[in-house]
Amino acid sequence: MSNDRPSCYPAPPDTLSSGSAHAPPPFLDVLTSPVPAGMFPSPVDHRHVLCLHLGEPVPVSYRAGRVERQGVRLHGQFCVVPAGSSTLWTMSHPARSLLLRLSPSLLRDTGEAMGLGEHHAALVPSIHIRDPQIEHIGWMMQAEDRDAYPSGRLFTDSLAAALAARLLALQSQHRRPQAPVPRALPTWRLNQVIEYIEAHLDQDLTLAELAAVAGFSVSHFKPLFREAVGKPAHRFVLERRVERARWLLQEARGSITEVAIEAGFAHASHMARCMRQVLGVSPSQIAGRDR
Repeated sequence: MSNDRPSCYPAPPDTLSSGSAHAPPPFLDVLTSPVPAGMFPSPVDHRHVLCLHLGEPVPVSYRAGRVERQGVRLHGQFCVVPAGSSTLWTMSHPARSLLLRLSPSLLRDTGEAMGLGEHHAALVPSIHIRDPQIEHIGWMMQAEDRDAYPSGRLFTDSLAAALAARLLALQSQHRRPQAPVPRALPTWRLNQVIEYIEAHLDQDLTLAELAAVAGFSVSHFKPLFREAVGKPAHRFVLERRVERARWLLQEARGSITEVAIEAGFAHASHMARCMRQVLGVSPSQIAGRDR
């Protein structure tokens, strides 16, 4: 992954990389950052940044442009700092924030897919917002980061697309343009995507990669694929990996660890967790059935 964070941020984890030195950075990344007491400007980032407050309530004041306000930051509340901008904060005591950094190109793509004009698809500064859907995305990204991203790029790309759509929906809730009716995903294009998935199950697939195979933008591809197969792309890929692993185990094509890697799981325990979730049995139970 390219080094695209302000220097004051911790270094990004290698586990978000898709394994290629030329792979594009993910649409969404996350880090937990300390917030010092006193006055400080938030870093100027080329990505949109959501700051979710962690821990006890903290009285704060902030200035965004000419607007200055005071309030109390509560656990799970977030503020929005659009790309290229900064907010001046005064903290009563040190705190911690969960920072979600979102690609502006994905937000623009999502706004286009939602039928929003350029003005309404632009992110605006906000503070002390509470939204259960965005909180849930934040906690899932936090868990992925803590566990070294076992679900891979496709899952975090899906979370990024959901985050972009929710942010724009919150901004435009008082003015809802008529969204265009999505086209159906042609069967031959769907088959191309499924064939690509089957041929690359052992790799860290991305949503942009699958969308390119289908010939759609990410924001158009995501709902079209779900409509065509009845489930989101990351869930479809997970179930195909489970099926691949079950076949390999039944055919005794390697150890449990070898099967996990060949089927595209991060490690054996990740495969075991997913198998229990999808099939209700463990890899060792599957491997021992026909022995």
